[in-house]
Amino acid sequence: MNFTIKESILGVDSPIIKPNPGFFTQVGEERFRKLVDEHYENIRHSDIAFMFPVDYPDEFVKVKKHAADFFIQICGGPDYFSQTRGDPRMLARHQRFRIDERGRQIWLESFASLLPKLEEEGIDPEYIQSFWNYLERFSSLLVNIPTPK
Repeated sequence: MNFTIKESILGVDSPIIKPNPGFFTQVGEERFRKLVDEHYENIRHSDIAFMFPVDYPDEFVKVKKHAADFFIQICGGPDYFSQTRGDPRMLARHQRFRIDERGRQIWLESFASLLPKLEEEGIDPEYIQSFWNYLERFSSLLVNIPTPK
């Protein structure tokens, strides 16, 4: 698997391909939620923790749930996110946050550190790669400010 992080270019869009639905099918909802929980626990101890309500346990739990619901839906699982939060509109939802390339890279590095475990658990590497490819591309669209020099 290749978890390369290509530098995004602010304001440049390219097509996003959703992950192969086999990823969700193989991972299953319980393990998927655990993956997202582990990801956000990594974020809790990262340089971008300030962007998340890490000091407010109830709010942080909600962030994890919303993120898991979104990714489950994107990967072909139940549409929990749309049922509880409406249309995803992720660009609009993230616009209020100042997201630069360095923050994006930290966010992606957290996932990159967790995904190899899924292969060890028997998840098809092709499906894992399709999820990574989605994360890598999707996250580049959320960058909305230049990275400070």
